[in-house]
Amino acid sequence: MTGDDYGRAIYLVLLLLVVAGYFIVDNRAHLGRVAQQAMIWGLIFVGFIAVFGLWSDIRSDLSPRQSVSDAGAIELPRAPDGHFYLTAQINGADITFVVDTGATDIVLSQDDARAVGIDPDALDYLGSASTANGVVRTARVTLDDFRLEGMADTRLRAVVNQGDLDGSLLGMAYLDRFSRIEIAGDRMILTR
Repeated sequence: MTGDDYGRAIYLVLLLLVVAGYFIVDNRAHLGRVAQQAMIWGLIFVGFIAVFGLWSDIRSDLSPRQSVSDAGAIELPRAPDGHFYLTAQINGADITFVVDTGATDIVLSQDDARAVGIDPDALDYLGSASTANGVVRTARVTLDDFRLEGMADTRLRAVVNQGDLDGSLLGMAYLDRFSRIEIAGDRMILTR
């Protein structure tokens, strides 16, 4: 600790003593109630400090995120809806994909296409794709820069879906770049 840190600590202790002294003098007839309230506020403070100190561990348990293992494999936790989600950077924008081994292509929603700098209104929707919701029109695009956990790919082919799509899909056109795709418990492991 530096001299400034000691000075701040002494100031905070003195301030605490003054405030506590005021409450004791002001409520000397009800010291039991004051002690009870002080205990409650002390426990709230300790709880807040504990949550603040452990937040990174708590957050990873409540909302696990993709990570890279020591072996360089990408590990994706299963989301509460049962799907595996992966976040990649396309042309500098973070795009979250549903990992879909049943999809052939990388499929961008119209919103995600806009986020990566593609104007979906200017595309020619000459292709089509069969989905669980029926046949939708698609337009072929090229993704200039696709980055995932330190891996970079350029000039990837993808399609933009003309229909309503809640999110983008990461299909086999990209997943085939991995030598191994494994589901172990509630984790999907992608190894290149």
